[in-house]
Order: sequence, then C-alpha cells, then structure tokens
Amino acid sequence: MEENLPELRDIHIPDGVSVWPLAYGWWIILASILGVLLAIYLFMFLQKKSKKVYALRLLRNIHCNNSLNSVVEMSAILRRICVFKYKEATVLMGADWLNFLNAHCKIQLDGNAADLLLNAPYMKAEKNKINSADVVKLKLFCQAWIGENL
Repeated sequence: MEENLPELRDIHIPDGVSVWPLAYGWWIILASILGVLLAIYLFMFLQKKSKKVYALRLLRNIHCNNSLNSVVEMSAILRRICVFKYKEATVLMGADWLNFLNAHCKIQLDGNAADLLLNAPYMKAEKNKINSADVVKLKLFCQAWIGENL
C-alpha cells in the first residue's frame, strides 16, 4: 500500500460559483418583471388618455346651433370631470365655480362667456339671445381646461 502513496495528488477545491453572467432563467424572470411593469404603465396611460379623448369627443359633438343647449352640455361635461378628479369642486357654484375653473387652466374665462357658463343652466329655453361668439369662446375654454386637467 505504501507503493501507491506517490501517485496520490492533493485535493483541489473548485472555484466559487460566479453571480455574473446570469443564467437564462434569471434573464427570463427579469424580462417578465419588466414586461409586467411596462404593461401596467401602458394600461394606466391608456386609461388616463381615454378619459381625455372621451371628454374631448363629447365636447366636439356639441353643436352650437342651439346655443343654450350647448352651453348646458359644456357645463355638464366640466362638472362630470370635477366629480371624477376634483371631489371638492362638485359643490361649488357661481363665482367660486368660475374661480376654481380659472385657477386650474392657463386660459382665463371672463366676460360674457363666463356669465354664460354661470347662468345658462338656469335660463329659460325661450330666452335664446346668446351670442354665438361667446359660445365658441366657452367651447375653446372647455377644450383647454379638459386638455390640462385630464
């Protein structure tokens, strides 16, 4: 048995396992996590954008031939957006409502168009002496307000 001793060699411990480069399974897990995060971000972006697109489509479908009806519909769209986004603004009326709208938009609504927004929902249908230029100005304000707040 002593004859075999010179043939024995020392035991070599293998090198430690390296963390890098990652195995294929880890790459698949990382790609899956990134894919899920991207899908969530895309879903939230499309959901937010779709509300804006829907509100702008409602506004675009308002025709200014019956001015009183169109102003009432514009006011309703602004109220619906506030119910969704600004809960505290749903109870505002009159000058407070107008100040809130002006505070949340770069374009300021004033003059006859502002009076029209405040008073048109309460006007009688037969009193239809509304200037169409004010209705157009109000529609442009609504479009800008929706663009900035949704």
